[in-house]
Amino acid sequence: MAARNTARKRAFQILFEADQRGTDVLTVLADWVRHSRSDTRQPPVSEFTMQLVEGYAENAARIDELIAQYAVDWTLDRMPVVDRNLLRLGAYELIWEDGTPDAVVLDEAVQLAKEFSTDESPSFVNGLLGRLKDLKPTLRRDEA
Repeated sequence: MAARNTARKRAFQILFEADQRGTDVLTVLADWVRHSRSDTRQPPVSEFTMQLVEGYAENAARIDELIAQYAVDWTLDRMPVVDRNLLRLGAYELIWEDGTPDAVVLDEAVQLAKEFSTDESPSFVNGLLGRLKDLKPTLRRDEA
């Protein structure tokens, strides 16, 4: 499980970097992969990290739409950058990745919020992802 935890953390860091730079997330992913292959001090980018980032990129517009729709009193651009990207990653994995139990997705997102964001962020991230988890069957039908 530690490998998946590390992969999620790296995926989050890639999403965060892309957001901060105003760059496409797949461009940042390619930079990370290139650096890891050319500099032995850089950790490799795992298949799971690539899967998460590429999956997010494929569904980014829908994910942002869902976050904006269900975030009470918060617009995407007003959210702390860390929280916004944790929600993006968590929403992707929750809705589109069937290989991870929902409880694990929520727990991992909350742990990352504790590590990288504000004191209020874990409950905010947990609440919004919990809402998406409850709506997941409906959200998946909307995609079909």
